[in-house]
Amino acid sequence: MREALDGVAGSSVLALGEVEAGAALLDLDVEMARLQELRLRVAAQAHAVEVGDAEGATSTASWWAHHSRLTRPETHRLMRLARALDTGDHDLVREALAAGRIHVDQAQVIVDAVDDLPADLVDETTRARAEEFLVEQAGEHDAITLRRLAKRLVEVAAPEQADAAEAARLEREEAAARAAARLTMSDDGHGKTHGRFTIPTHHAAMLRAALLAIAAPKHQQAVNGAGTMAGERRPGPERLGHAFCDYLERYPTDRLPEAGGVAATIVVTMPLESLLGGLRAAHLHTGETISATEARRLACEAGLVPAVLDGQGRPLDVGRRRRLHTKTHRIALAIRDGGCTAEGCDWPPGLCHAHHDLPWSQGGGTSVDGGRLLCPRHHARAHDPGYETKHLSGGKVAFHRRC
Repeated sequence: MREALDGVAGSSVLALGEVEAGAALLDLDVEMARLQELRLRVAAQAHAVEVGDAEGATSTASWWAHHSRLTRPETHRLMRLARALDTGDHDLVREALAAGRIHVDQAQVIVDAVDDLPADLVDETTRARAEEFLVEQAGEHDAITLRRLAKRLVEVAAPEQADAAEAARLEREEAAARAAARLTMSDDGHGKTHGRFTIPTHHAAMLRAALLAIAAPKHQQAVNGAGTMAGERRPGPERLGHAFCDYLERYPTDRLPEAGGVAATIVVTMPLESLLGGLRAAHLHTGETISATEARRLACEAGLVPAVLDGQGRPLDVGRRRRLHTKTHRIALAIRDGGCTAEGCDWPPGLCHAHHDLPWSQGGGTSVDGGRLLCPRHHARAHDPGYETKHLSGGKVAFHRRC
């Protein structure tokens, strides 16, 4: 093989026309699949004779990765397939790969699917029939589609056992997904936190549906004004990130469990002068720092409790017992206001926030008389120092940009 490749290493392919280039490409795919089968046979033998053990390698796959400069996940994946084909339980797959009829990714899908068939429901004859079915389907489908077919494999191999097998498979997958659930977050020290998570697929679907609803163009245009994201239909990563932040701010804190007798709450500490309009930063009880403007905005509606300090840093006020308007308050506000009270706004009551005319952070009480409904866009303006709020007759308010 090396001599043959050396013979064509310098050859030009410019003379290949459309038909010839296509045929050569497919021929090379076949030969590479055949070569992969040989590679896997050698890998299985290398594992059997413990290649790498003399060097103190933790496994032959790790030795392989180190010396070949392949990644460890890649060599471990190939080694698992090599050992599975070496058992003799998947001769049909090995023969198809050696003949170039399937690719190595397809072989992996078939082996995993057949091995995953429940032993208590599927006998060896049925298992062989299932493997034959998938090898045949590999002639028409790529590895991704083949994996989808494999999930319904029992219906083909043993239809009378399909319901029980499907239930058992789903229970195993769900249990594994719950056990694998993870969330990691890392503060980069520059005002951003990066994270990764692993959650069950159905929980991911719930989260995606919630974020897409918040990030939908129609909703965003209503909140941020007409023309926002004009022509953009599918929310991208940036919009989904903003939607996630909004989701966290709007999550009802009364649905959260209590820890130490107190509901899950973020406490903001800040000097009184900053709370009244100053610029000094605010501090969360978890150690992070946010701007005074952001603290004032969040303190009105999100799950935060302002802790006002005197000049010596001693707490003057750590919030009052009832900061958010109750359900009864909101019903009364809806009846009285009929929707957003900003001049010219027609947002309905169910989509509005309950706002304190005299901010809670400045001693305002939580009552129907001291509150009003504002849509998300106008609620943000009520807390934006760049805008002045003017109270109009009839209970309406107007916002004007400060000069």
